[in-house]
Parts: sequence; structure tokens; C-alpha cells
Amino acid sequence: MKPTKLKQIARWCNGTLEPQDGNVEVLGVSTDSREVKPGQLFVPLPGARVDGHNFIHRAVENGAVAVLNAREKRPAGVPYVQVSDTLTAFGSIAAGYRQTMQAKVLAITGSVGKTTTKEMLAAILQRQFRTVRTEGNHNNNLGVPMSVMDIEEDTEIAVLELGMNHFGEMSYLTKIARPDMAIFTNIGTMHIENLGSREGILRAKMEILEGMGSDGVVVMNGDEPLLWNLRDSMAFKHYYFGIDNVACDVRAAQIRSDNDGVRFTVLAFGQEFEVFVPANGQHTVYNALAAITAAMLSGATAESMAAGLASFENTGARQRIYEKNGYTIIEDCYNAGPESMAAALEVLGERACEGRKFAILGDMLELGSLAMAEHYRVGRLAVGKADFILAFGVNATRVVTGAISGGMPSNRAMYYDDQDQLIHELRSLARPGDTLLFKGSRGMKMERVLNLFLQNEDEED
Repeated sequence: MKPTKLKQIARWCNGTLEPQDGNVEVLGVSTDSREVKPGQLFVPLPGARVDGHNFIHRAVENGAVAVLNAREKRPAGVPYVQVSDTLTAFGSIAAGYRQTMQAKVLAITGSVGKTTTKEMLAAILQRQFRTVRTEGNHNNNLGVPMSVMDIEEDTEIAVLELGMNHFGEMSYLTKIARPDMAIFTNIGTMHIENLGSREGILRAKMEILEGMGSDGVVVMNGDEPLLWNLRDSMAFKHYYFGIDNVACDVRAAQIRSDNDGVRFTVLAFGQEFEVFVPANGQHTVYNALAAITAAMLSGATAESMAAGLASFENTGARQRIYEKNGYTIIEDCYNAGPESMAAALEVLGERACEGRKFAILGDMLELGSLAMAEHYRVGRLAVGKADFILAFGVNATRVVTGAISGGMPSNRAMYYDDQDQLIHELRSLARPGDTLLFKGSRGMKMERVLNLFLQNEDEED
């Protein structure tokens, strides 16, 4: 964040402050009193168990020069801006700060692949431009303002991730981020319980356009019919990427996969070049194409794109593939929906393996009335890709039924309503040389299954 007077911050959020505090200079913003750095504004947020206002004193001790305050009791000994709600005020401050920037903002949305595409795009752009990106998956009404406030004065391009699970949320975020470019990875079924249908999901995602100026640019997946059908009605300049749709502006051809990753030829805007991405699956190609399209429109060279993608690393628990105790682990525990579950099973199926392949799958949440059918479909998809299925959750029986109906032997498809039971069974079945996929929605805590399984293996070593 560039230095900003407290009186300007108060104007942005319609807050009030003591006149003598107006020229206090703020160098940054923090919402965690433990991580406040000297010169920052502390934003105390109310939580489920604790209220950040209770830690204003700690923030001041750590160097906060001012705070937001939404309580009737005024904080003593520190300049403050009085507001009615600190989270809403934080969003307004970020929106105001965004208007002062020269940086171009590229905003990524979609049902799956947002974070991966963001990391790929940043890896490309940072080779030519002063680039910042959303840290982790800070893509909500707290994370987006934090990401905006982290943009420094000399930044040329900011790559932001915008997420939502209800109508109106994207509208709020885009009016903070004010993107110059909107990138749609796909339209899937994540959060369909809240949004009713894929068409509803599309409508909610399209709210991102509300924050764009008339010269904004849109990048979309041309293999997704819901997005392709917008081509004649889109008010913004728009470009498509894809694999199957030959009318797309940017395409992938000659796709080759092995255990190290995926290689393909890019056909884009009259250019042709080769890239390698150290990740597996067709979804990786789509994510890379989205990043390539946005990067080319931003002025990146073919050399930067090839080098940036080759250096890409997945973040968090997203499809990390590694060797441990003789096993090949595919750790993909961050989240799950029908599209990402199918992609993970594709990776498992394509991977060369000297032993057997296990799919350890947790429920996919927020699918509403589609839950039973989609879990059954996942079971069918796993046939031929996994030798064993160990499913956990309320819908685990549907996964197993789908697998058995698709031809998997019944003694190789098992369901559990208790994680410890699953772990015990996995320990008895798995052997060094096997490949194990761990995948499920965030709320299923599949990383616990993985960690306890590996912990036991460490103890045996």
C-alpha cells in the first residue's frame, strides 16, 4: 500500500475522526493484531468467538498508528476512524484505494481452477512486469480487500481471484476490484445448492462485469457452451480459449501427458509455440490456456509464457504429487465438486504406476438435489482409473453403487461413515508402490485421513 493520510481513509469509508488525526500517515492495513507492522491501520473484525476490538491494545503495541472502531466506546491513546461496521468499511477503503492505482487488475472467476489459473498467470507476468497476486485463495469479502490493499504504488499488473457462492457477492467484490480484464475458467456445479442451476451460477459469475469500465476485456472458456453462447451478446471486447472448439482465439493442440506433467502446442493470435506445465490432467491445459490468453492480451511474450508455466507450482493442497514412504501421493484435499473430482480421477488414471491405484474420496458438498446423482456419477467415472475406491461421507454409498454398477468388483469399492475406519482399512490394503489419491470437499477434512495414514507409515519405519 502506498502512504495514505488517515483523513483520506475516513472519506473512503464515510467514517469520522478527530481533526488533529487527519494527517496521520498509514503505510498498510492489517486485520490481525498479532501481525500488525509499524505504520499500519488495524481493522478489528468481529468473529464467531472473539471480536478484534478486544485486541486493539495489542495492535497498538505492535506499531499500529490508527484503528477502525465500530464500538460505542472509543479506543484510548490511538487515532481512530469511527464507522458503523468495520468489515464494510474495509471494503469501502479498498474500493477507494483501488481508484488511486495505475496498475491493471486482471480478475479471475469460475467454478474450478481459479487459484491454479491465478498462479499460472502471475508466474508468466512477473517475468516482464511488476506483478502482485492474491495470496492463497483470499477471494471473498475479506480476502479481496486485503489483496487490493497489498498492491504497491509501482505495481504494473495485479492478478486477483474473485469467488462467490450466493447472488450479489460477486457484484460487491467487483466494485472493489474494478477489473480491467475478467477471466472465466469455466461454469460448473460448485455452489449449485445456493444458485439453483448452472445457468444461475453463470448469472452470479457474470456479476463480475458490473465493476468493469467500457474498455474492459473478457476472456472465456470456448469449450463451455454457456460461455460460448454469450459471444454475440457480450458488450465487452472478448476472447475465447479452448481445446475442442476450433473457433477459439487460443487453442491447445498435440497434448502429451506423462508423470512429469503435460506438454502441448499453443495456437494463439497467429503464433505457435510449445509449453510444458509440471501438472497433470486436461484441466491443467484449460487453466494454462486461460493464463496464456490473458497474458498475451497483456503483452507477454511466448518466451515468458513458456518459462512461467514451466516454473508453475500448485499452492496449498491442490493436486500436489509426491513420493512418501514408497507411495505416490496425489494430495488434492482443498475442495471438490463434480468437475474437479472428474479431473482428479483423470490424473490418477493417466499416471503410470508400478502398483495399484486407490481413490480415497470424501463427499462433495453444496450440490443440493444433485448430490445423489453426482456422487453416483463419480463412482462410475472412477472405474478403470482406480483399482480401489474408499469413500467417506453421507453420499459414500452412492459413489460405491456407481462404481459397482460400472463394473468394479464389490470387494474393491467400500464406503465408510467414520474416518478412522477408513484409515484402518487403507493401512491394511495399501502397499509401497501404490498410488493414492486423496480428494474431497473442504468440510470433509480429507487431509486428516492423509496425515494419519502417513503418520502411521512413519511410525512403522
